[in-house]
Amino acid sequence: LVIGCMKDESPYILEWEAYHKSIGVDHFLIFTNDCSDGTDAMLDRLAELGHVTHERNDEWKGKSPQQAALNKAMNMEVLQQATWLIHIDVDEFINIRFGNGTLAEVYASDPDATNLAMTWRVFGNAGIEDVGDASVIQRFTKCAPAFAPKPHTMWGFKSITKNVGIYGKLSCHRPNKPVDAPPVRPKWLNGSLQDMTAEGTKPGTWRSSMRSVGYDMVQLNHYA
Repeated sequence: LVIGCMKDESPYILEWEAYHKSIGVDHFLIFTNDCSDGTDAMLDRLAELGHVTHERNDEWKGKSPQQAALNKAMNMEVLQQATWLIHIDVDEFINIRFGNGTLAEVYASDPDATNLAMTWRVFGNAGIEDVGDASVIQRFTKCAPAFAPKPHTMWGFKSITKNVGIYGKLSCHRPNKPVDAPPVRPKWLNGSLQDMTAEGTKPGTWRSSMRSVGYDMVQLNHYA
């Protein structure tokens, strides 16, 4: 299950959802707030077709519409029934760089893993300033180098989380609030599918370090 938040993203929704379905995502839980470009109407139609669950989040309260949505999502049946949880935005594409390029390959690579930190690879606009007909991933091909420790946002990550009751809260970058007696031991992998549990289990960690960064197998293309 991909959980996402959107506001005025209508040119990008179909490509993003189609791409992630092609790599193995089964369903999307999308929250919208204050849309003025038809994003909410498009998602209503996609919900009618069975592709997404669409929730309006116009009356959000708290620090941000994203966190309000994620707090609500934790109590929803569609999330509770999911095996894996992925919180990403519409400008982020999961890039699986081995095997047949699917999430199934990632999960099969280490059956004991409970979390995967997907480090951002930040893409620029390549001199393009208009919304064109071609897809995002076709139009924007210039990105930051793999070694980009500064500024600190360059190595931010988003997480894939196995829904097995280790954490009590989802945040924008990672799960938080580890429970006192987890049913299984957490095991974090980086994008090279190497163990980074010692770093990943530190509360509030949301970016890769010189020790934990890895892009070899999975990276998160971030078309900011």
